[in-house]
Amino acid sequence: VQRASGSIVEQANLITKTMFPSEIVPVSIFLSSLVSHLLAVVLFIVVVAITEHRVSPMIALLPISMLVLGLLAVGIGWVAASLQVYLRDTAQVVTVVMTLWFWITPVMIPEAQYPIHRFPREVGLVLAANPLVYIIRAYRQMLLGHTIPWGDIATAMAFATSAFVIGGLFFRHMKRGFADVL
Repeated sequence: VQRASGSIVEQANLITKTMFPSEIVPVSIFLSSLVSHLLAVVLFIVVVAITEHRVSPMIALLPISMLVLGLLAVGIGWVAASLQVYLRDTAQVVTVVMTLWFWITPVMIPEAQYPIHRFPREVGLVLAANPLVYIIRAYRQMLLGHTIPWGDIATAMAFATSAFVIGGLFFRHMKRGFADVL
């Protein structure tokens, strides 16, 4: 998302001089990031196989979570990239927001020991509204568990699909003026 926020401005020559589908620029940023993500996941699977002496068969479902994560990232990236064209400080704001989002996402807290309902009400509401909570729990269950996290996948998919559709519509509306502003 951070890299996508400046992608349209960085590729201004493509946007202004040719008939180029500008939606592809943030998507290409996601696809290039997906390569390093895949390498990290494979490395994690190897570490789990070595330390746990087993691999969960649920890893076959990891592409579903990656698709959900991709839809969410591309949708948010489209919004950030289109705003950056008009408001040049958007990338700095995105950096701050993404850092805050990182800190309110419980990456290292296992759901079995600390379910959302055990947190104070205000914290639980923030966690319940955070789509990354559901994606991370799905990843964790697929990598380390033995059950399919259908609830987390469905909730994350609802967030991701909404972000993708809203981001796509927003980008489509805003791109009409890209050539004039760039």
